[in-house]
Amino acid sequence: MSQNGIIEKEVSPMNGKVAIVTGGGSGIGRSAALLFTKKGAKVVIADIAATGGEETAAMVRTAGGEALFVRTDVSRTEDVKAMVDRTIAAFGRLDYAFNNAGVFTGLIPLPEYTEEMWDKNININLKGVWLCMKHEIPHMQENGGGAIVNTSSIAGLVAFPGHYGYAASKFGVNGITKVAALEYAPSRVRVNAVCPAVIDTPMAAGLLEESYKSLHPLGRFGKPEDVAATAVWLCSDEASFITGQILGVDGGYTLP
Repeated sequence: MSQNGIIEKEVSPMNGKVAIVTGGGSGIGRSAALLFTKKGAKVVIADIAATGGEETAAMVRTAGGEALFVRTDVSRTEDVKAMVDRTIAAFGRLDYAFNNAGVFTGLIPLPEYTEEMWDKNININLKGVWLCMKHEIPHMQENGGGAIVNTSSIAGLVAFPGHYGYAASKFGVNGITKVAALEYAPSRVRVNAVCPAVIDTPMAAGLLEESYKSLHPLGRFGKPEDVAATAVWLCSDEASFITGQILGVDGGYTLP
């Protein structure tokens, strides 16, 4: 505040910083990419779906930001390495990462749950997050620090019938988030995870029923913006003393 009592507009600490958002072609990832842009960061959008990823990049540019789309299968080492390498080549640094890409196969009884379903969940949801952190963190260390947010789920906090591969992957994300947070705290790299409940996105289309809505004490499904705002805040300097936390963004779903 200035001497005459007028609140001075702050310059965003994210100006000139660089963020990677995986799964940025739609839903939560798209919302996060746009919010990072609003905060002044340059954004690298990674997604296996080229059309959605390019659309998000175009939206960022229309909003006055800088964006790069990199088609990425997060379960493939060469794709993840190329994504991070292209980020550094284009923008020279990496400050934030929202490792958000994921898939959902659930509500399937154990005898009918296939090995293919198991492998898909583990390879994308868990291995993908691990690969991203593996290649992102060294560049953040070079900058003197950074912040990572991994997308987990309430299925990584409580049990749901039929969620075998999905639950295993999300409990795993919570575990490796804590391990990385502890290991890289001395390097000033913070690592946290968000655990959404049912969010109104295409991936959750089969769950957008009134019976599921009633399980959220706040009385509504989450919006992509709810999770995106939490993830971007966790990357910001406002959360500079927070690391290793597994934060429910769930409308109270996990309270009972």
